[in-house]
Amino acid sequence: MAVTDQQHHRFERGTDGPKVIVAGIDGSESSMRAAAYAAGLARRQNAMLALVYVQPVMSAGVALGAPVADTTGEVAEGLVNEIRTATERLKDIWNVRWEFHTFHGDPYNGLVTAADELKADAVVVGASESAGHRFIGSVAVRLVKAGRWPVTVVP
Repeated sequence: MAVTDQQHHRFERGTDGPKVIVAGIDGSESSMRAAAYAAGLARRQNAMLALVYVQPVMSAGVALGAPVADTTGEVAEGLVNEIRTATERLKDIWNVRWEFHTFHGDPYNGLVTAADELKADAVVVGASESAGHRFIGSVAVRLVKAGRWPVTVVP
């Protein structure tokens, strides 16, 4: 008797669902709503929440030294402090396992790298707040088109 593909993929209680949920954050309101939404998903699925900040890499002509690096490092530090404060405030209500990661590059490639390296089962991002993305495509649209993970876009 031949074994079909359907027989190989049987449902097992407690082993389905995402194990790692990546949420892209940059300090914008939509990204923080995305992080909160992803935290709820992670709590319900008992998954690890990986909060990812992608530090922009500026060209040498634009950066001209450390001030840009210092600024993006300060943004990352501020995000970690904000997340820790919220986690401490809510720890008695719900408990979510989370990690904070910083990657370098443009937001799309940084999130792709993060999702690959962290073995993400799902990616959550905030909707773009930039008018220019109507013409060149937002990070969220590009992630959806990549088709490598389920992507949730939070308004």
